Amino acid sequence: MTMFDQAVEAIRQGSDDEALATQLYDELTDDERLNLLDGDIYYWQGRLDIVRHGYNVTPYVMGAVNRLGIPGIRFVDGPRGCVSGHGTAFPVSMARGATWNETLEERVGEAIGEEVREQGGNLFGGVCINLPRHPAWGRIQETYSDQPMLLGSLGAALTRGVRRHVMACVKHFACNSMENARFKVDVNVDEATFHEVYGPHFKTVIDAGADAVMTAYNAVNGEYCGQNAWLIQQTLRKDWGFSGIVASDFVWGLRDVAKSVKAGLNIEEPFHQQRYTKLRAALDRGDVTWEDIRELGERILGTQLRFYAQRDARKPAGTMADAKHVALAREVAEQSMVLLKNDARTLPLDPAAISHIVVTGRLANMANTGDQGSSNVRAPYTVTPLEGLRAAYGDDAVDYVEGRDREEAARHARHADAAIVVVGYTANDEGEYLKSVVSPDMLPLLPEPATQEQRAAKQACQAYMKEGVSTFGGDAEGGDRASLHLSSEDVDLIHAVAQANPRTVVVVVAAGAVLMGEWADEPAAVVMGWYSGMEGGHALADIIAGKVDPSGRLPYAIARSESDLPPFDRDATSVRYTRWYGQRLIQHRGSQALFPLGYGLSYQSYAIGEPAIADLDVGRRTAILHVPVTNEGDHAGRHVVQIYGSLQEGERAGERELLGFASASIPAQETVDVAISLDFSALGRWNARERKVALETGKIRIEASSFWGDPDASTMEVEL
Repeated sequence: MTMFDQAVEAIRQGSDDEALATQLYDELTDDERLNLLDGDIYYWQGRLDIVRHGYNVTPYVMGAVNRLGIPGIRFVDGPRGCVSGHGTAFPVSMARGATWNETLEERVGEAIGEEVREQGGNLFGGVCINLPRHPAWGRIQETYSDQPMLLGSLGAALTRGVRRHVMACVKHFACNSMENARFKVDVNVDEATFHEVYGPHFKTVIDAGADAVMTAYNAVNGEYCGQNAWLIQQTLRKDWGFSGIVASDFVWGLRDVAKSVKAGLNIEEPFHQQRYTKLRAALDRGDVTWEDIRELGERILGTQLRFYAQRDARKPAGTMADAKHVALAREVAEQSMVLLKNDARTLPLDPAAISHIVVTGRLANMANTGDQGSSNVRAPYTVTPLEGLRAAYGDDAVDYVEGRDREEAARHARHADAAIVVVGYTANDEGEYLKSVVSPDMLPLLPEPATQEQRAAKQACQAYMKEGVSTFGGDAEGGDRASLHLSSEDVDLIHAVAQANPRTVVVVVAAGAVLMGEWADEPAAVVMGWYSGMEGGHALADIIAGKVDPSGRLPYAIARSESDLPPFDRDATSVRYTRWYGQRLIQHRGSQALFPLGYGLSYQSYAIGEPAIADLDVGRRTAILHVPVTNEGDHAGRHVVQIYGSLQEGERAGERELLGFASASIPAQETVDVAISLDFSALGRWNARERKVALETGKIRIEASSFWGDPDASTMEVEL
């Protein structure tokens, strides 16, 4: 039994984990102590492996010490599944946000955790909960919503599921919601706005047990996040009591080695890079001390010891995209799709009554599961919309027209029972920015080779790059969206087909909000189909055919025009983040959303009864709300009950905020009591003296709703 294993067993028997981490640290050599603080592979060799074989094909190891049995951090990325190996590609996080289903997301986390562990990983780096203040953000698909309540709840659920098998890392801390300028932009945000809007979901996930936090590339208030003492030491450590690991984003995650150590960044990920080449010199100069190094190292060891003491030694086998996980991916996709419009009850299209469907659009037969960056999952297959519809209706009933010639598509649609148009975005339109963004000031961050082997690796890597090989192996550019509208080709196709066939259904493939005002009135039905994972085509067919009742609800509002959105410059070097974005900004301007936050239609109808409050804890500002919900339809379904609250007095009187939600399965013609946990802190204000968000006493109007601003909401008042 190794020394690490002995320490793990001692913790299980009740010994102090911090004392054991100190003992383990004392056994390390100076070189081993420094090697805890970055990756185990030299940068140019690691980069060469990526361009030759792909990103994160196997776990990235940081700080392993074999002679003592210390496993180190074995990182596998996400969040749409296990990136290493050939795992299950789930719908992207924003699609999962549209389920509003914590229980389902916890199951996703457990499945991902199993696959990561089978691949030899011990930390999943895919709990992404950045708040997108603007829908153009390229990586919006990697997060759940623009609502802190929904972000925190689903991030916590994913964390709980993942941690049954591996450690969970939440990212990117903080204020990371611009992609093209991510390496240079400085986000200015006042402390109150940060703690009220851009930080609370991170605290929720940390309180749920996250083992690690990954810092963002951008700067916040003048300092890069990977060396930002206000974010790491003050906010994470002092304000929130986080005791786990803080790690940088990959390669470019810090700019000053000494600052990163003093700020409390434990690990520079994922290779030997700046710390490997510069930390010894910083110690010699006295810029950092060995006591600084000890504090970082003991926290790394302690986090590993505590986690390994909580889990059994059995390693999963045969879980990669197995039948159980694939079925879960289909279930998630089914629950995520949002029916935005359904005139004259066009949907569902009963297969028994349909003999001829025309399917068109450039995305109809494309495997389109999201961007090609660090979240890309190498699933063994992907079911396209066309394949799913043909499986549901039969090959002979489904006529496919690519749609490049809109007049041809219209001719085919004119004589069909219904037409389905699949439009939207791909990895070329939005996603992680894969174009070279290295500026001259970033070049010194790359290490100079010290050996012949290192020089050879650098030369080989540069040769690949000259040939135009992407860092992640794909051919997409990604980045922040240049437009929030569909392409002109997609819009023209919608116009032509909708004019030709009154039963036209438009399926939108995207992650962030798509402005639809120029065409939304024309088709009979509109479905937000998302990047829906490897089983997405089957899930779409289940919704279209009525096998599954649509129950997805928008995790953000879709504005009528860009005038109701905050400013966005994807090349900005400085930007100010305020609380005015999304549904709150639309309300503040007195506008109406095209589709409000939480909106979505079903094939059933639901009635929300009078709510009753229980377990009101005035001190903690929490409560349980019991809401009777009736399914008035003829089939069982799922409804998302959303609780909004607004202060009745003060500066923010009347501003509606999400306080809680619950997803409930309800049999036909039955009423179910839905218990919903409320957190009134969304109505609170930052108290700098007490270092917490506090809620003033007063009356709060509670709305039990089906969406933001629901005119049929049931209301009550409480006083805190």
